Amino acid sequence: MKSLLKTYTILTLITLTACSDQLDLFPRSAVSATSELSEGDVESFLIGVYASVQNNPGRESYIYPDLLGGDLNASSSTNGGGTNVFISNLMRPEHSYVGATWRGYYSALYQVNTLIKALEKMSETPRRLQIRGVAHFFRGYIYYNLVTRFGGVPILRENTLEKMPRNSPEEVWQFIEDELTIAIEHAPGFSTDLGSNFYFVSRESAKALMARVKLARGKNSEAAALAEELIALPAFKLDSFEKIFRNAGNTEIIFAFKNQTVESNINMSTLFYTYAHPQSGSYVYKPNPGAMNMFEPGDLRADISVDTYEGLDVVNKYPSGQQGTDPLIITRLAEMYLISAEAQGLAGIGRLNELRNARGVGPVSAETEDEYLNLILEERRKELFAEGFRWIDLVRTGKAQAVIGIQDREVVMPLPETELLLNDLLEQNPDY
Repeated sequence: MKSLLKTYTILTLITLTACSDQLDLFPRSAVSATSELSEGDVESFLIGVYASVQNNPGRESYIYPDLLGGDLNASSSTNGGGTNVFISNLMRPEHSYVGATWRGYYSALYQVNTLIKALEKMSETPRRLQIRGVAHFFRGYIYYNLVTRFGGVPILRENTLEKMPRNSPEEVWQFIEDELTIAIEHAPGFSTDLGSNFYFVSRESAKALMARVKLARGKNSEAAALAEELIALPAFKLDSFEKIFRNAGNTEIIFAFKNQTVESNINMSTLFYTYAHPQSGSYVYKPNPGAMNMFEPGDLRADISVDTYEGLDVVNKYPSGQQGTDPLIITRLAEMYLISAEAQGLAGIGRLNELRNARGVGPVSAETEDEYLNLILEERRKELFAEGFRWIDLVRTGKAQAVIGIQDREVVMPLPETELLLNDLLEQNPDY
């Protein structure tokens, strides 16, 4: 990727400069459709797409479900959990994070749609089919992040300056499945085409995201089948937790953004470390006491997930500090174990305990399906801490209000105030 950075930078700056004024003037559910790509531009533009999807939504987008999920809080908070006030503040239509999330994903969508449209006009080659698969993966990934946060949003199959109304959540979920189906068919294979390089989209990463989507939609048998298919592949196996989060080669990551300093503005670690910490940082957010105490003795995830330095609790999964960046993991094998375990119900407890064994803790048991679901959610909380899952998990299982104590309206984020002003076809989520 490094060898193409200069090409990407020139091409993307030209493209973004050309459309930036229109993106500022028009709602993000209506974006300019003026860019044209030549056949020679496609490979370079693809790198720009990777960078746009990685960077445009902003660093907080990766942890927003953790900020809303009860395990993180503002570092200035002195009242323990402080969950309700903290979450309600983040859930304001005028909050900058809400607007940045919406704008960022739709700005990235502009780039993806430009690539897909260009490919439709070109002759079909094996490589262009692969790129098409990658582009549709990203479109599915973008809409997954939009629907899990905002509910129904406008579906843009191509760029347009027309104002667009919201599609229903069900329509968006189906669109995501359709996009990932194309990605599974055409994206390059993980082990043969890409040399086991998890920094590139593969059909396996599309299957992993599809398993997540199927689980969210209650299509449990399909979710379990996809997860089991990935678990069975020789390319993947559960690996050292330290290697996963210390930028080392491992057999667990299925897809991650490389997030190199030279091409990224996503420096997660500054949010979590103090300035006095050896890694340095701004210490914007800290783990709540419940997160600090959730790991059992011997759990190999504990020290990699959280730490205490000079009396201050910190998130420890993003260790590069003030001067660096860390990979942004999108899909990994442990999630497939958890998806299979949840989707199978009590019959999947073997998968749950396999994962626990790999993380250094003993087996668990349950008598009822609800008891078992609570075990799954707690394991997901530990395994996927600060990776963008907690609030989404609690919302999709109907437990968010009881576990976090949030208001009924806060199972979805509000639409940004600015987008409602720009697009009068949009309707705000209830009670905001």
